[in-house]
Amino acid sequence: MEIHVAVAKIGKYAASESGDSFEMIERPHGGLSFVLVDGQRSGKSAKAISNVVARKAISLLADGVRDGAAARAAHDYLYTHRRGKVSATLNILSVDLDSNSVRLACNNPAPAYILSSAGLELVGAESEAVGVRPQTRPVISEYTLVGGLSFVICTDGLLHAGERKGARMDIPAALQSLETQAPSDARHWADELLSQALALEDGRPGDDISVLVLAVGEGKRDDVRRLSVTLPI
Repeated sequence: MEIHVAVAKIGKYAASESGDSFEMIERPHGGLSFVLVDGQRSGKSAKAISNVVARKAISLLADGVRDGAAARAAHDYLYTHRRGKVSATLNILSVDLDSNSVRLACNNPAPAYILSSAGLELVGAESEAVGVRPQTRPVISEYTLVGGLSFVICTDGLLHAGERKGARMDIPAALQSLETQAPSDARHWADELLSQALALEDGRPGDDISVLVLAVGEGKRDDVRRLSVTLPI
């Protein structure tokens, strides 16, 4: 099997900087963890919030702290240092080779989408953002690492794309179409979802949009890990 991961993100139209942050870290006992955070507000102030949360979570994951504990600690840190006055959504998606599983910790009312042989499942919508309410905990889901399993995580910019024009994006329909056209193609999925959102927003997104896709597919094993990044400047 091969794990394919892709991220596509764009900032709010006319904002100085995206308030979404994405980080990746290798797990001490094997595997990878991916952290996606959306800070409250937009621009530089939102970026400062999301950076604080993402870096706190990543540093703990790198030390071997479990995903749920890392999410709770990130919440506690933001809640303490900003006195409960600002929030951020947080998702931690981990491929844990020690347990042969994929684990998702959600503090994000925007649901995560999981596609498998059982169909499409939405998880995490009942979770709360970090930073505001004391004792906030993540909603955690775990899945056995098997071929054909895919995860799509987004910030609320994707969820609400097109709302201003009365044509809100239908993410489940888009995912089911992508699964038929290009199974396990994480890069295509992320790009296509972002492209559809931008089309609904007439190329001027009203909020930061980030899409993280993880797909487990079949592949010939050559033991080479590859990472590709595109950064417009």
